[in-house]
Amino acid sequence: MLLSMEHLRKEYPNGKVAVDDFNLQVGRGEFIAFIGTSGSGKTTTMRMINRMLKQTSGTIKINDKDISKMDPVKLRRSIGYVIQNIGLMPHMTIQENIEMVPKLLGWSKEKRAEQAHKMIELAQLPDEMLKRYPGELSGGQQQRIGVVRALAADQEIILMDEPFGALDPITRESLQDLVKHLQEDLGKTFIFVTHDMDEALHLATKVVIMSQGKQVQVDTPENILRHPANEFVTNLIGEERLIRAQPNILSVSQIMLKNPVSITPDKTVDDAIDLMHDRRVDTLLVTDDDGTLQGYVDLEDINRITDAHTTVSDFTNRQVFFVKADSLIGDTVDRILKQGVKNVPVVDQDKHLVGIVTRTALVDIVYDALRGAPEADETPASPINADIHAAATHDEGGDSQQ
Repeated sequence: MLLSMEHLRKEYPNGKVAVDDFNLQVGRGEFIAFIGTSGSGKTTTMRMINRMLKQTSGTIKINDKDISKMDPVKLRRSIGYVIQNIGLMPHMTIQENIEMVPKLLGWSKEKRAEQAHKMIELAQLPDEMLKRYPGELSGGQQQRIGVVRALAADQEIILMDEPFGALDPITRESLQDLVKHLQEDLGKTFIFVTHDMDEALHLATKVVIMSQGKQVQVDTPENILRHPANEFVTNLIGEERLIRAQPNILSVSQIMLKNPVSITPDKTVDDAIDLMHDRRVDTLLVTDDDGTLQGYVDLEDINRITDAHTTVSDFTNRQVFFVKADSLIGDTVDRILKQGVKNVPVVDQDKHLVGIVTRTALVDIVYDALRGAPEADETPASPINADIHAAATHDEGGDSQQ
């Protein structure tokens, strides 16, 4: 077990008990979200992991080693930490910020520089940004740097204390996607504190719900939605999420349309126009020869191209929103609807394009949930879903794919 927390208690000198008999076992590669009302003890619990706070009693072990017997400075350098106000050093360049912990750990200059370039790529930001200072970046860009900086020293455990709370909703969702992608791809263990239930359900593999210093329920997002432990958990989740979750334990793959219209990057503008005309769509998804999603192109992009021999790769939009085929509808419906697009690409675990899910189908699912939906394996009976399934046999019936 990577992280073990047993019978933790935090009591302050004034007698206030912030955490009481907290127990949790965390394996490698898990994404743990602590959530609860203000004063529930979630941040206190997390800060005891890197000894920013010292527990009154109980034990915390990392790789079977009691952290109370470790050098606190070395311990903190071995654990990534991301906070809401980011904590970037304003007088340092972005590269110097990223290299800060690796430098303290004695990495060579060459290895640090190589890691900085790797991290800026993971943050999905241009390499030239390494030379800039934090004040020259937007809040969302700074937070992206904060996230990858916590990964720069290759720590096993990453602590994140409400890192996106001060950001606007669109930037917040973009960073949530980045964090989830990095956590899954790198296999790191994340401990994430949030007050946002949607965020916890979307990101975590396990959710720890706390109230008044105690654990109320610890389970997977799916099980918490299906089986809230008590009235407190029910109220924290919210009636709307529960209504949607109960009848719709469906994966995206069950409602997606297969064989979406796609094109490879080596094709020309003329090829793209011909394909759009033949398939009656105004957007094409771009995939490589192996079917991996690369981005999309639309008519607006094509109208700006004057050379008919320009290849699709030259004007592909690479910031494409997609969902995974095995994602639960209850976890993704809100995020998809907020994107304001008609169709969303669906990919498998290796990012191969396997289908599209239509906004219309998702709206219909929400309405079905509110009315009392049919069983998951029943053929959709509503006129809207009937139209969608009919369209699937006619090349998507002219729907835009973005």
